[in-house]
Amino acid sequence: MNPPSTRVTPRFVRTHDAAAFLGLSGRTLEKHRCTGTGPVFRKLGGRVVYAIEDLEAWAAERARNSTSDPGSQPASRGTLPPRGRSRSV
Repeated sequence: MNPPSTRVTPRFVRTHDAAAFLGLSGRTLEKHRCTGTGPVFRKLGGRVVYAIEDLEAWAAERARNSTSDPGSQPASRGTLPPRGRSRSV
């Protein structure tokens, strides 16, 4: 007799599934990844994967009570400096 099969809950999901989990499009999640404003991701081989706990944490950081609530600003991860003319001395 075969032992009962146990379901394994995935710990990591690919971009498409992570986007569905967050209610975003895959392309939006890819843009967040490029700008450094998205959830933490990992590269396993050539694949980009997201941990479910990282997706939940990223979503929780964006919780607001109203549209005027700026929330706490998460730490900057690879953001670009503001555009403008630089002055050399």
